[in-house]
Amino acid sequence: MNIVCLDLEGVLVPEIWIAFAEATGIPEFRRTTRDEPDYDKLMRWRIDLLRQHGLKLADIQRVISGISPLEGAKEFLDALRAKTQVIILSDTFEEFASPLMEQLGRPTIFCNSLEIGADGYVVSHKMRINNGKKHAVEALHALNFRVFAAGDSYNDLAMIHDADGGCLFRAPEKIINDEPTLSHVDTYEDFAEKIERFMLDE
Repeated sequence: MNIVCLDLEGVLVPEIWIAFAEATGIPEFRRTTRDEPDYDKLMRWRIDLLRQHGLKLADIQRVISGISPLEGAKEFLDALRAKTQVIILSDTFEEFASPLMEQLGRPTIFCNSLEIGADGYVVSHKMRINNGKKHAVEALHALNFRVFAAGDSYNDLAMIHDADGGCLFRAPEKIINDEPTLSHVDTYEDFAEKIERFMLDE
C-alpha cells in the first residue's frame, strides 16, 4: 500500500516565520530551515529573538490567522487524498498548525509542541522525537507501506532519501545544487504527475 508524506510550510502553506517577519518588520525572522539545517539551533535562536522584541505566542497566532494555503495547494491535496493516504510531516507546532489544517480539510499531521510561560512568552520547543520525519518514514516501512516523500528544506532531506520515492518541491537553488540526485518540481501539476507515476510503478 502506498502512502505520501509531505512537508507543510513551503509545500502547502507559506512559511510561517517569513510571514511573521513581514508582519513585524523584523527581517531576522525570515531565517528558516532553508537556511539553517540545525532545527534545534534555529528554534532556540527564534525564541531568544521573540523575547528580545517582546513578542508572545499570541502575536504569532495573530499572524497565522491571516495566512491562507498556497494557491492550488488545497485542490492538489484534495485530489491526492482521493487517491491515497497522506500524512503531513512537519517540524512546526500544534499551536501554529491548527487553523492551517482547518483550511486544508484537516489532513493528518505529525508535528511538535511549544512550552508557553504564564506570561505568554514561548519558553521552549518540544520535539516529539529527534529527526521525526525520518523516523516516521522508517515506521511506515515497518508497517509495510511504500512511501513517497516530498519537501523543500534541509530538514526534509532525510525522509526523502529514506522513502521509496520522492522529490523536492519549490526548493531553493542551494538545496537543489547540494542534492543533485533528487528530482525537483515547481508546480502542483508536475507534483501530482510525479506521485501518480510512483503509485503506478508499484
